[in-house]
Amino acid sequence: MADILLTTLNARYIHTAFGLRYLYANLGDLQPRAKIEEFTIHQRPTDIAENLLQTNPVIISFGVYIWNVEEVSETVALIKQISPNTIIVLGGPEVSHYPDHPVFVELADYVIQGAGEISFRKLCEQLLSGEKPPGEIIEGKTVELDRLELPYAYYTDEDIRNRMIYVEASRGCPFKCEFCLSSLDKTSKPFELGKFLEAMDKLHQRGARNFKFIDRTFNLKVSTSVAIMEFFLERMSDDLYLHFEVVPDNLPDKLKDTIKKFPRHSLQFEIGIQTFDPVLQDLISRKQDNQKSCDNLLWLREETQAYIHADLIFGLPGDTLENFAKSFDQLVSLKPHEIQLGILKRLRGAPINRHTEIYQLRYNPKAPYNILSTRNIDFYTMQAVNRFARYWDMIGNSGRFKNTLPLILGQSAFDNFFQLSTFIYQREGSSWKISQKRLFSLLYSILTTEMNLPTQKIFNSLRMDYENSSEKGNFESLIQQQKEAKTGIANKRQANRI
Repeated sequence: MADILLTTLNARYIHTAFGLRYLYANLGDLQPRAKIEEFTIHQRPTDIAENLLQTNPVIISFGVYIWNVEEVSETVALIKQISPNTIIVLGGPEVSHYPDHPVFVELADYVIQGAGEISFRKLCEQLLSGEKPPGEIIEGKTVELDRLELPYAYYTDEDIRNRMIYVEASRGCPFKCEFCLSSLDKTSKPFELGKFLEAMDKLHQRGARNFKFIDRTFNLKVSTSVAIMEFFLERMSDDLYLHFEVVPDNLPDKLKDTIKKFPRHSLQFEIGIQTFDPVLQDLISRKQDNQKSCDNLLWLREETQAYIHADLIFGLPGDTLENFAKSFDQLVSLKPHEIQLGILKRLRGAPINRHTEIYQLRYNPKAPYNILSTRNIDFYTMQAVNRFARYWDMIGNSGRFKNTLPLILGQSAFDNFFQLSTFIYQREGSSWKISQKRLFSLLYSILTTEMNLPTQKIFNSLRMDYENSSEKGNFESLIQQQKEAKTGIANKRQANRI
């Protein structure tokens, strides 16, 4: 039995709700009366409501994010229909920017905006003692980080075995990139290093080997970054894996020397480039030394074993398809292992919303609020780039087409892949549910007929990629089956005409 339920809907089972564990860690004397319950967005709201209400809790708190707002809204509506006296408390980025709130917020009893560790505990104390807070919108109280109880002890053994372990060595961000909610922070503040590393050591001793750091700027203070990385180097094993988000133009020699010590498959860097255009960077208040960023990306690829995941954003105010293509081509030339093509989304409270009217930014009214068109990019072009991004994940990021991808991209990466993307969509009418076998045969057909690339060279490269994939069978047989199927369809059409 629990009077307080801390819950949210994760995007997938492998994810863990880091924020809920922080709330639970800081409940003080109320902790024995509380419980964490996690679900995924793929579960039915009726089943979630049943599970949450079966112990008759007094308070149910939901973490609300851009990826779960629709599903949380359905669940809250059900709970209020079934058990109207159950107190619903909402928190998280999607409800932290009054009056820019989702409609379903009206169903909740209380909303905590911003930091919730201390404010949620105080709210629960008031409610469980019969005291009514003065207002429904509660401004979260930010406290010094050393006053917070760390949440790492509340990862379960099952979490450690099967799920992502999120950690943070610092909070906040000193940069003001307007598309990001971290731009609202005044600065970045570190947790006390000794206490943090002690917690990491305990997690490691319990068997944790997959650590995803959520710091926005892990390499901001290089001495701390080096200390944390050396801590893990001392515990290096074949199954240890670390993920960091780093500032691309800040890799001094001391940090480079440390990065070079990590073996293959142990280190991933998420590097937000977003755009190489200095005019756009200035418009959205993004400070980035493009030359240093390029030099560092090349160095990471050539001198280290780190896996590089780099980000670009399409749909920024003032951007055009042609301009985005330049950033894409430049990033491709730096050879990151993965390029994430993000479509601009409207985050509630983000400063970029000041450009909405001038640049005619039109967003999807439903989550995840992706951009639909701008003053410079029409809806149909936006749709085409959405498909480009999907096909890029299937072909460019999958790692299955290492031999064929360079032939596709040639000397004009964006234009060539955009052309391929257009042909695939014309053939399939979808960017989803294309099997791996179908994708191989599609590429062979399109690249050799529609795009007129050398038939034998494409055949050889696709055959090598096919043999290295998880597919069974012979690539030549696959292509022969495709030709026979085409011939059969053509003969059937001819017969019907006769």
